[in-house]
Amino acid sequence: MKQSSDYIHLGAISGVFGVKGWVKVFSHTMPRENIAKYKEWQLGSGDNKQPIKVLKGRRQGKVVVACLEGVNYPDQAHELIGTEIYINRSQLVRLKKGEYYWSDLEGLAVVTTTNVDLGKVAWLFETGNNDVLVVEGDRERYIPYTDNVVISVDLKTEQMVVDWDPEF
Repeated sequence: MKQSSDYIHLGAISGVFGVKGWVKVFSHTMPRENIAKYKEWQLGSGDNKQPIKVLKGRRQGKVVVACLEGVNYPDQAHELIGTEIYINRSQLVRLKKGEYYWSDLEGLAVVTTTNVDLGKVAWLFETGNNDVLVVEGDRERYIPYTDNVVISVDLKTEQMVVDWDPEF
């Protein structure tokens, strides 16, 4: 589902770390610890988001941990568990022409080079070799996001053209 144009979902607070109010973070960024590079998060969901400053953050073993302004005790951090983390879209690094954030691709209509409607991009995932588009339409399709398959992306018309057999 296409996200609000103002905010990008980056993860969620998943636990408490230590005795000084640090939080564990489940991050969608790559690498995961990049979420801590954004110095202000919006915590919450829907229209109910509150800004909070990120004072410090780092990878700690297999998780990412962060110190947030005003969160000084474990009980304060515990209250934030499950809270979604967003940033304002204006905080994103500007990409080169032809590069896209996954959030920009989600919700795009997908058609073949012969103009067969395959549905919309529901979400993406990585496999190691390439990213994969999950397209939901008359059925769910997994389409590799590669140069020879994805022919064009037009964010203005919200459409992606792919060289893909609709029967596959």
